[in-house]
Amino acid sequence: MKGSLFTYLATFASCLSIGAVNAQVFDPNKGSSEGWDPAAVGTNKTTNATFSNPVMTLNIGDPFMTRYTVNGEDWYLFTYTTNTNITLRRSRYLTDNWDNAESRVVFNPDANSGEPWSTSLWAPEIHNISGSWYIIFTATSDGDNPAPLLDAMCPINCPAINHRMFVLAGDGPDPWTANFEMKPMLDTYDMFAIDGTYFQHDDQLYHIYSCWEQKYSSWPANLCITRMSDPWTINSTLTERRIISIPNEPWEQVPYGRPIRLATNEGPQQLTNPKTGQNFVIYSAARVNTPFYCLGMLELVGDDPMEYQSWRKHTSGCVFHQNTAAGVYGTGHASFTSSPDGSESYIVYHAQTTANPAADLYRTARIQKFGWNEDGTPKFPKAENGPFGVPAGQLALTKQ
Repeated sequence: MKGSLFTYLATFASCLSIGAVNAQVFDPNKGSSEGWDPAAVGTNKTTNATFSNPVMTLNIGDPFMTRYTVNGEDWYLFTYTTNTNITLRRSRYLTDNWDNAESRVVFNPDANSGEPWSTSLWAPEIHNISGSWYIIFTATSDGDNPAPLLDAMCPINCPAINHRMFVLAGDGPDPWTANFEMKPMLDTYDMFAIDGTYFQHDDQLYHIYSCWEQKYSSWPANLCITRMSDPWTINSTLTERRIISIPNEPWEQVPYGRPIRLATNEGPQQLTNPKTGQNFVIYSAARVNTPFYCLGMLELVGDDPMEYQSWRKHTSGCVFHQNTAAGVYGTGHASFTSSPDGSESYIVYHAQTTANPAADLYRTARIQKFGWNEDGTPKFPKAENGPFGVPAGQLALTKQ
């Protein structure tokens, strides 16, 4: 298969005149709450009984939501791609209008410093691991625009070739007041790495991220897994690294069914069935700046996550995708949380508002309830705008 892949790439490159291709453009200042009715964003403040999507209209991507408790109060903690820094927001209400939630910048690098974490900060996540808080994110030194000679090393073009994974460690039990310190760069073998997340199984920690097969592969983007000894240290060698998913299904490719270029697996996220304990990785497929961006699913069916035979892909299609009837497109990069009373499961994702997105991406954050099938797999809804009933236990909080 490898021989046919390189033959395809060589033929493709020789048939086309391909120069340096600029990366996707993302400017959070280009999208704002202007044009949205604040009363239709998030919770209906008149009744507090319903909410509507989006729940955040600022131009963000890769939303990550988690919960924590401090001084007897339960909070939702939210972070997302701003491109230039790492921002946390918090609210006691899951479906708050997150445009107006408390906000705190916890990492603000100098974009001109040349440090490997200084530009194009993407997909931050904040995790509580063994009682301590860690923020894992991806960044690069070059604004996602590699030098022409470096770009020329790839057979097509080199999007994000210098992106690597980084970890910030908090110094206290409260993530809202903690100071975060940069730890050593996560080892991804000096190769492309984006959208890294933690995967926990049987008291062992793993790193799952979007990877290339080789340093200059460029496409496709796959999912890799490595073993960790702590939240910032990889203890797998390159030969021990495993690719657990490649975008080999037609719905993982753009245009539909075209291999190699714009074939993408990224944005992995662990999802555990709270009743059965089944473990899934929900990931983004296709291409982020198209309406076809959607969610795929892997299930851990073996005992060792480092064996690719332990993973089974849901191959019949996206498990969550665009809804043209509702005007919701490019549904991807999800995270998961629960209602305030813990009885309901919720998906937090970003989406676009047009079937023909501009190069300058505009994505909003959205939240919906999902359920579980009899076989223990997640049962995702259609991507909708609402209104929906607020999460269980939220209305009681507003009356306190």
